[in-house]
Amino acid sequence: MFIERVVSGMRPTGALHLGHYHGALKNWVRLQSEHPCLFFVADWHALTTHYDSPEVIEDNVWEMVIDWLAAGIDPQQSTLFVQSRVPEHAELHLLLSMVTPLGWLERVPTYKDQQEKLSERDLSTYGFLGYPLLQAADILMYRAAWVPVGEDQVPHVEFTREIARRFNHLFGREPGFEDKAREAVKKLGSKRAKLYQELRTRFQEQGDEAALQQGRELLELAQNLSMGDRERLFGYLEGSRRIILAEPQALLTEASRMPGIDGQKMSKSYGNAIAMREDPESVRKKVRTMPTDPARVRRNDPGNPDLCPVWQLHQVYSDDAARDWAQTGCRSAGIGCLDCKQPVIDAILAEQRGFHERAQPYLDDPSLLRNIVADGCDQARKIAQETMREVREAMGLAHG
Repeated sequence: MFIERVVSGMRPTGALHLGHYHGALKNWVRLQSEHPCLFFVADWHALTTHYDSPEVIEDNVWEMVIDWLAAGIDPQQSTLFVQSRVPEHAELHLLLSMVTPLGWLERVPTYKDQQEKLSERDLSTYGFLGYPLLQAADILMYRAAWVPVGEDQVPHVEFTREIARRFNHLFGREPGFEDKAREAVKKLGSKRAKLYQELRTRFQEQGDEAALQQGRELLELAQNLSMGDRERLFGYLEGSRRIILAEPQALLTEASRMPGIDGQKMSKSYGNAIAMREDPESVRKKVRTMPTDPARVRRNDPGNPDLCPVWQLHQVYSDDAARDWAQTGCRSAGIGCLDCKQPVIDAILAEQRGFHERAQPYLDDPSLLRNIVADGCDQARKIAQETMREVREAMGLAHG
Protein backbone atom coordinates (compact mmCIF):
# COMPACT_ATOMS: atom_id res chain seq x y z
CA MET A 1 0.00 0.00 0.00
CA PHE A 2 2.67 2.56 1.00
CA ILE A 3 5.89 1.02 -0.21
CA GLU A 4 6.64 1.73 -3.83
CA ARG A 5 4.37 4.31 -5.44
CA VAL A 6 5.84 7.45 -7.08
CA VAL A 7 3.69 10.58 -7.64
CA SER A 8 4.60 13.75 -9.51
CA GLY A 9 2.89 16.46 -11.52
CA MET A 10 3.52 19.48 -13.72
CA ARG A 11 1.59 22.69 -14.21
CA PRO A 12 0.36 23.22 -17.80
CA THR A 13 1.54 26.81 -18.25
CA GLY A 14 3.47 26.51 -21.53
CA ALA A 15 5.21 24.26 -24.03
CA LEU A 16 7.76 21.96 -22.39
CA HIS A 17 11.35 22.64 -23.33
CA LEU A 18 14.62 20.73 -23.24
CA GLY A 19 15.22 21.88 -19.65
CA HIS A 20 12.03 20.09 -18.58
CA TYR A 21 13.17 16.96 -20.40
CA HIS A 22 16.68 16.85 -18.90
CA GLY A 23 15.52 18.09 -15.47
CA ALA A 24 12.44 15.92 -14.90
CA LEU A 25 11.02 13.85 -17.75
CA LYS A 26 14.14 11.79 -18.38
CA ASN A 27 14.02 10.84 -14.70
CA TRP A 28 10.30 9.97 -14.92
CA VAL A 29 11.04 7.64 -17.84
CA ARG A 30 13.60 5.81 -15.70
CA LEU A 31 11.36 5.64 -12.62
CA GLN A 32 8.40 4.12 -14.47
CA SER A 33 10.36 0.90 -15.00
CA GLU A 34 11.28 0.74 -11.29
CA HIS A 35 8.06 1.75 -9.46
CA PRO A 36 4.31 2.12 -10.00
CA CYS A 37 4.11 5.78 -11.14
CA LEU A 38 1.30 8.32 -11.28
CA PHE A 39 1.98 11.51 -13.26
CA PHE A 40 -0.66 14.23 -13.32
CA VAL A 41 -1.41 17.50 -15.10
CA ALA A 42 -1.68 20.00 -12.23
CA ASP A 43 -4.31 22.25 -13.81
CA TRP A 44 -5.72 23.44 -10.46
CA HIS A 45 -2.18 24.40 -9.44
CA ALA A 46 -1.81 26.43 -12.65
CA LEU A 47 -4.84 28.50 -11.55
CA THR A 48 -2.98 29.62 -8.40
CA THR A 49 -0.81 31.91 -10.57
CA HIS A 50 -2.76 32.06 -13.87
CA TYR A 51 -6.35 32.40 -12.62
CA ASP A 52 -6.82 35.47 -14.83
CA SER A 53 -5.73 33.70 -18.03
CA PRO A 54 -7.41 30.27 -18.01
CA GLU A 55 -7.03 29.93 -21.78
CA VAL A 56 -3.30 29.37 -21.19
CA ILE A 57 -4.16 26.28 -19.15
CA GLU A 58 -6.79 24.93 -21.54
CA ASP A 59 -4.42 25.21 -24.52
CA ASN A 60 -1.52 23.54 -22.77
CA VAL A 61 -3.04 20.51 -20.99
CA TRP A 62 -3.09 18.25 -24.04
CA GLU A 63 0.15 19.56 -25.52
CA MET A 64 1.92 18.80 -22.26
CA VAL A 65 0.68 15.21 -22.15
CA ILE A 66 1.89 14.78 -25.76
CA ASP A 67 5.30 16.06 -24.63
CA TRP A 68 5.33 13.46 -21.82
CA LEU A 69 4.55 10.68 -24.28
CA ALA A 70 7.13 12.10 -26.70
CA ALA A 71 9.73 11.94 -23.93
CA GLY A 72 9.06 8.21 -23.49
CA ILE A 73 6.48 8.06 -20.70
CA ASP A 74 4.65 4.80 -21.34
CA PRO A 75 0.92 4.66 -20.46
CA GLN A 76 1.28 0.89 -20.08
CA GLN A 77 3.71 1.49 -17.22
CA SER A 78 2.53 4.83 -15.81
CA THR A 79 -0.86 6.29 -14.89
CA LEU A 80 -1.37 9.68 -16.59
CA PHE A 81 -4.27 11.83 -15.43
CA VAL A 82 -5.59 15.38 -15.06
CA GLN A 83 -5.84 16.65 -11.48
CA SER A 84 -9.22 18.40 -11.88
CA ARG A 85 -10.81 15.18 -13.18
CA VAL A 86 -10.20 13.53 -9.80
CA PRO A 87 -12.39 15.72 -7.55
CA GLU A 88 -11.26 13.80 -4.46
CA HIS A 89 -8.11 15.99 -4.57
CA ALA A 90 -10.27 19.02 -3.76
CA GLU A 91 -12.09 17.17 -0.98
CA LEU A 92 -8.88 16.01 0.69
CA HIS A 93 -7.44 19.53 0.36
CA LEU A 94 -10.55 20.91 2.10
CA LEU A 95 -10.45 18.34 4.91
CA LEU A 96 -6.71 18.84 5.49
CA SER A 97 -7.27 22.61 5.62
CA MET A 98 -9.41 22.05 8.76
CA VAL A 99 -6.35 20.91 10.71
CA THR A 100 -3.47 22.81 9.06
CA PRO A 101 -2.05 25.68 11.14
CA LEU A 102 -1.94 28.94 9.16
CA GLY A 103 1.67 29.54 10.22
CA TRP A 104 2.75 26.32 8.48
CA LEU A 105 1.59 27.71 5.13
CA GLU A 106 3.11 31.15 5.66
CA ARG A 107 6.54 29.71 6.41
CA VAL A 108 6.82 27.57 3.22
CA PRO A 109 10.02 29.01 1.64
CA THR A 110 8.59 29.40 -1.86
CA TYR A 111 5.59 31.46 -0.66
CA LYS A 112 7.37 34.81 -0.31
CA ASP A 113 9.95 33.92 -2.96
CA GLN A 114 7.28 33.34 -5.63
CA GLN A 115 5.37 36.48 -4.61
CA GLU A 116 8.54 38.49 -5.26
CA LYS A 117 9.39 36.73 -8.52
CA LEU A 118 5.85 37.10 -9.86
CA SER A 119 5.30 40.61 -8.52
CA GLU A 120 3.37 41.60 -11.66
CA ARG A 121 0.59 39.18 -10.62
CA ASP A 122 -1.80 39.63 -7.71
CA LEU A 123 -1.01 36.57 -5.60
CA SER A 124 -2.66 37.70 -2.37
CA THR A 125 -5.23 34.92 -2.72
CA TYR A 126 -6.13 31.96 -0.52
CA GLY A 127 -5.42 29.66 -3.48
CA PHE A 128 -1.81 30.82 -3.66
CA LEU A 129 -1.32 30.63 0.11
CA GLY A 130 -2.93 27.18 0.18
CA TYR A 131 -1.23 25.63 -2.85
CA PRO A 132 1.36 23.70 -0.74
CA LEU A 133 -1.59 22.04 1.03
CA LEU A 134 -3.20 21.13 -2.30
CA GLN A 135 0.19 19.74 -3.31
CA ALA A 136 0.25 17.72 -0.08
CA ALA A 137 -3.25 16.39 -0.86
CA ASP A 138 -2.08 15.34 -4.35
CA ILE A 139 0.70 13.25 -2.80
CA LEU A 140 -1.09 11.89 0.27
CA MET A 141 -4.09 10.81 -1.81
CA TYR A 142 -2.01 8.04 -3.41
CA ARG A 143 -0.05 7.11 -0.27
CA ALA A 144 3.09 7.86 -2.27
CA ALA A 145 6.36 6.45 -1.00
CA TRP A 146 8.47 8.71 -3.24
CA VAL A 147 8.14 12.18 -4.73
CA PRO A 148 10.83 13.04 -7.31
CA VAL A 149 11.86 16.67 -6.72
CA GLY A 150 14.71 19.09 -7.15
CA GLU A 151 16.42 20.44 -4.04
CA ASP A 152 14.25 23.58 -3.99
CA GLN A 153 11.10 21.43 -3.61
CA VAL A 154 12.31 19.35 -0.64
CA PRO A 155 10.58 21.70 1.88
CA HIS A 156 7.25 20.92 0.16
CA VAL A 157 7.76 17.20 0.74
CA GLU A 158 8.72 17.83 4.36
CA PHE A 159 5.58 19.94 4.75
CA THR A 160 3.56 17.02 3.33
CA ARG A 161 5.17 14.66 5.87
CA GLU A 162 4.21 17.05 8.70
CA ILE A 163 0.61 17.19 7.46
CA ALA A 164 0.43 13.36 7.34
CA ARG A 165 1.92 13.13 10.84
CA ARG A 166 -0.54 15.66 12.26
CA PHE A 167 -3.51 13.99 10.55
CA ASN A 168 -2.53 10.53 11.83
CA HIS A 169 -1.97 11.94 15.33
CA LEU A 170 -5.42 13.56 15.38
CA PHE A 171 -7.46 10.88 13.64
CA GLY A 172 -5.52 7.63 14.03
CA ARG A 173 -6.60 7.22 17.67
CA GLU A 174 -9.16 4.56 16.98
CA PRO A 175 -11.22 3.16 19.91
CA GLY A 176 -10.06 -0.39 20.63
CA PHE A 177 -7.10 0.05 18.27
CA GLU A 178 -4.80 -2.48 19.91
CA ASP A 179 -7.48 -5.19 20.11
CA LYS A 180 -8.36 -4.65 16.43
CA ALA A 181 -4.68 -4.71 15.49
CA ARG A 182 -4.09 -8.00 17.34
CA GLU A 183 -7.09 -9.54 15.56
CA ALA A 184 -5.70 -8.30 12.23
CA VAL A 185 -2.30 -9.93 12.98
CA LYS A 186 -4.03 -13.33 13.17
CA LYS A 187 -5.28 -12.86 9.60
CA LEU A 188 -1.68 -12.93 8.37
CA GLY A 189 -1.46 -16.69 9.09
CA SER A 190 0.69 -18.17 11.83
CA LYS A 191 4.07 -17.99 10.06
CA ARG A 192 3.69 -14.40 8.86
CA ALA A 193 2.07 -13.33 12.15
CA LYS A 194 5.08 -14.61 14.09
CA LEU A 195 7.51 -12.81 11.74
CA TYR A 196 5.46 -9.60 11.96
CA GLN A 197 5.58 -9.66 15.77
CA GLU A 198 9.36 -10.26 15.73
CA LEU A 199 9.91 -7.34 13.33
CA ARG A 200 7.61 -5.09 15.39
CA THR A 201 9.57 -5.90 18.56
CA ARG A 202 12.93 -5.30 16.85
CA PHE A 203 11.82 -1.91 15.59
CA GLN A 204 10.07 -0.68 18.73
CA GLU A 205 12.62 -1.99 21.23
CA GLN A 206 15.85 -1.56 19.25
CA GLY A 207 14.95 1.10 16.67
CA ASP A 208 15.90 -1.33 13.88
CA GLU A 209 14.94 0.54 10.65
CA ALA A 210 15.60 -2.57 8.53
CA ALA A 211 13.00 -4.45 10.59
CA LEU A 212 10.51 -1.63 9.99
CA GLN A 213 11.10 -1.85 6.24
CA GLN A 214 10.78 -5.66 6.29
CA GLY A 215 7.54 -5.36 8.23
CA ARG A 216 6.11 -2.91 5.70
CA GLU A 217 7.07 -5.21 2.83
CA LEU A 218 5.44 -8.15 4.58
CA LEU A 219 2.18 -6.18 4.89
CA GLU A 220 2.40 -5.06 1.29
CA LEU A 221 2.47 -8.69 0.16
CA ALA A 222 -0.37 -9.83 2.44
CA GLN A 223 -3.31 -10.31 0.05
CA ASN A 224 -6.10 -11.14 2.50
CA LEU A 225 -6.17 -7.92 4.52
CA SER A 226 -8.82 -5.20 4.22
CA MET A 227 -7.60 -1.63 3.76
CA GLY A 228 -8.55 -0.81 7.37
CA ASP A 229 -6.67 -3.81 8.80
CA ARG A 230 -3.62 -3.04 6.68
CA GLU A 231 -3.54 0.54 7.99
CA ARG A 232 -3.93 -0.70 11.57
CA LEU A 233 -1.01 -3.08 11.12
CA PHE A 234 1.18 -0.36 9.60
CA GLY A 235 0.39 1.78 12.65
CA TYR A 236 0.81 -1.11 15.11
CA LEU A 237 4.20 -1.87 13.55
CA GLU A 238 5.40 1.69 14.18
CA GLY A 239 3.65 2.51 17.45
CA SER A 240 0.10 2.76 18.66
CA ARG A 241 -1.80 4.72 16.01
CA ARG A 242 -3.43 3.78 12.78
CA ILE A 243 -1.49 5.11 9.78
CA ILE A 244 -4.17 6.61 7.53
CA LEU A 245 -1.97 8.90 5.41
CA ALA A 246 1.56 7.72 4.61
CA GLU A 247 4.58 10.00 4.97
CA PRO A 248 6.34 10.27 1.60
CA GLN A 249 10.07 10.63 1.02
CA ALA A 250 11.70 13.12 -1.34
CA LEU A 251 13.50 11.39 -4.19
CA LEU A 252 16.17 13.92 -5.12
CA THR A 253 16.67 14.31 -8.85
CA GLU A 254 19.92 15.49 -10.33
CA ALA A 255 19.75 19.19 -11.16
CA SER A 256 19.37 19.83 -14.88
CA ARG A 257 22.54 21.19 -16.46
CA MET A 258 20.55 22.30 -19.47
CA PRO A 259 21.33 25.98 -20.15
CA GLY A 260 19.24 28.30 -22.27
CA ILE A 261 20.60 29.80 -25.48
CA ASP A 262 21.95 32.77 -23.48
CA GLY A 263 23.77 30.63 -20.87
CA GLN A 264 21.20 31.24 -18.11
CA LYS A 265 18.94 28.44 -16.84
CA MET A 266 16.55 27.48 -19.64
CA SER A 267 13.18 29.07 -18.96
CA LYS A 268 10.22 30.19 -21.05
CA SER A 269 10.07 33.40 -18.99
CA TYR A 270 13.67 34.26 -19.98
CA GLY A 271 12.88 33.76 -23.67
CA ASN A 272 15.92 31.47 -23.98
CA ALA A 273 14.25 28.06 -24.36
CA ILE A 274 14.23 25.41 -27.08
CA ALA A 275 10.91 23.54 -27.04
CA MET A 276 11.00 19.75 -27.00
CA ARG A 277 9.17 19.59 -30.31
CA GLU A 278 10.47 22.78 -31.90
CA ASP A 279 10.80 23.08 -35.68
CA PRO A 280 14.33 21.94 -36.77
CA GLU A 281 15.00 25.15 -38.70
CA SER A 282 14.14 27.22 -35.62
CA VAL A 283 16.55 25.10 -33.52
CA ARG A 284 19.37 25.64 -36.04
CA LYS A 285 18.76 29.39 -36.06
CA LYS A 286 18.64 29.66 -32.25
CA VAL A 287 21.89 27.75 -31.72
CA ARG A 288 23.72 29.44 -34.60
CA THR A 289 22.91 32.88 -33.19
CA MET A 290 23.89 31.98 -29.62
CA PRO A 291 26.39 34.33 -27.98
CA THR A 292 29.90 32.93 -27.49
CA ASP A 293 33.04 34.02 -25.59
CA PRO A 294 33.08 37.84 -26.04
CA ALA A 295 36.89 37.69 -26.44
CA ARG A 296 36.50 35.89 -29.80
CA VAL A 297 35.84 38.94 -31.92
CA ARG A 298 37.57 37.53 -35.02
CA ARG A 299 37.80 33.97 -36.32
CA ASN A 300 41.52 33.69 -35.40
CA ASP A 301 41.08 34.99 -31.80
CA PRO A 302 41.55 32.17 -29.24
CA GLY A 303 38.62 31.68 -26.86
CA ASN A 304 37.82 30.31 -23.41
CA PRO A 305 35.07 27.64 -23.42
CA ASP A 306 34.34 28.30 -19.73
CA LEU A 307 32.95 31.71 -20.72
CA CYS A 308 30.83 30.37 -23.59
CA PRO A 309 27.19 29.18 -23.33
CA VAL A 310 27.78 26.80 -26.26
CA TRP A 311 30.32 24.89 -24.15
CA GLN A 312 27.58 24.27 -21.55
CA LEU A 313 25.52 22.60 -24.29
CA HIS A 314 28.52 20.45 -25.26
CA GLN A 315 28.59 19.23 -21.65
CA VAL A 316 25.01 17.98 -22.03
CA TYR A 317 25.13 16.65 -25.58
CA SER A 318 28.70 15.74 -26.54
CA ASP A 319 30.88 12.75 -25.74
CA ASP A 320 34.45 13.07 -24.41
CA ALA A 321 36.01 13.11 -27.89
CA ALA A 322 33.74 15.91 -29.13
CA ARG A 323 34.34 17.92 -25.95
CA ASP A 324 38.12 17.57 -26.32
CA TRP A 325 37.81 18.70 -29.96
CA ALA A 326 35.74 21.75 -28.92
CA GLN A 327 38.07 22.69 -26.04
CA THR A 328 41.26 22.40 -28.09
CA GLY A 329 39.80 24.06 -31.18
CA CYS A 330 38.38 27.00 -29.22
CA ARG A 331 41.50 27.69 -27.16
CA SER A 332 43.77 27.48 -30.20
CA ALA A 333 41.36 29.26 -32.58
CA GLY A 334 41.60 26.08 -34.67
CA ILE A 335 37.82 26.08 -35.16
CA GLY A 336 35.32 28.91 -35.51
CA CYS A 337 32.25 29.37 -33.33
CA LEU A 338 29.91 28.09 -36.06
CA ASP A 339 32.07 24.95 -36.38
CA CYS A 340 31.80 24.46 -32.62
CA LYS A 341 28.01 24.84 -32.66
CA GLN A 342 27.35 22.27 -35.40
CA PRO A 343 27.78 19.06 -33.31
CA VAL A 344 25.42 20.55 -30.70
CA ILE A 345 22.81 21.32 -33.36
CA ASP A 346 23.15 17.77 -34.74
CA ALA A 347 22.78 16.21 -31.25
CA ILE A 348 19.71 18.29 -30.32
CA LEU A 349 18.01 17.50 -33.63
CA ALA A 350 18.79 13.77 -33.22
CA GLU A 351 17.23 13.81 -29.72
CA GLN A 352 14.21 15.71 -31.00
CA ARG A 353 13.63 13.29 -33.86
CA GLY A 354 12.67 10.72 -31.23
CA PHE A 355 10.28 13.24 -29.64
CA HIS A 356 8.63 14.05 -32.99
CA GLU A 357 8.25 10.37 -33.91
CA ARG A 358 6.68 9.41 -30.57
CA ALA A 359 4.34 12.43 -30.63
CA GLN A 360 3.08 11.95 -34.19
CA PRO A 361 0.47 9.20 -33.56
CA TYR A 362 -1.26 11.45 -30.99
CA LEU A 363 -1.19 14.45 -33.31
CA ASP A 364 -2.67 12.30 -36.10
CA ASP A 365 -5.37 10.84 -33.85
CA PRO A 366 -6.15 12.95 -30.74
CA SER A 367 -8.65 10.31 -29.56
CA LEU A 368 -5.68 8.10 -28.61
CA LEU A 369 -4.53 10.82 -26.23
CA ARG A 370 -8.02 11.35 -24.79
CA ASN A 371 -8.37 7.59 -24.15
CA ILE A 372 -5.02 7.38 -22.34
CA VAL A 373 -5.99 10.26 -20.04
CA ALA A 374 -9.54 8.93 -19.51
CA ASP A 375 -8.13 5.52 -18.49
CA GLY A 376 -5.55 7.19 -16.24
CA CYS A 377 -8.23 9.31 -14.55
CA ASP A 378 -10.31 6.17 -13.89
CA GLN A 379 -7.31 4.36 -12.35
CA ALA A 380 -6.36 7.38 -10.23
CA ARG A 381 -9.96 7.83 -9.01
CA LYS A 382 -10.18 4.22 -7.83
CA ILE A 383 -7.17 4.78 -5.55
CA ALA A 384 -8.44 8.23 -4.51
CA GLN A 385 -11.90 6.93 -3.61
CA GLU A 386 -10.35 4.21 -1.45
CA THR A 387 -8.24 6.79 0.41
CA MET A 388 -11.18 9.15 0.90
CA ARG A 389 -13.35 6.38 2.37
CA GLU A 390 -10.72 5.91 5.08
CA VAL A 391 -10.24 9.66 5.61
CA ARG A 392 -13.99 10.34 5.91
CA GLU A 393 -14.41 7.46 8.35
CA ALA A 394 -11.50 8.70 10.48
CA MET A 395 -12.95 12.25 10.54
CA GLY A 396 -16.47 11.12 11.46
CA LEU A 397 -17.88 11.80 7.98
CA ALA A 398 -18.87 8.26 6.98
CA HIS A 399 -22.55 8.78 7.87
CA GLY A 400 -25.25 8.72 5.22
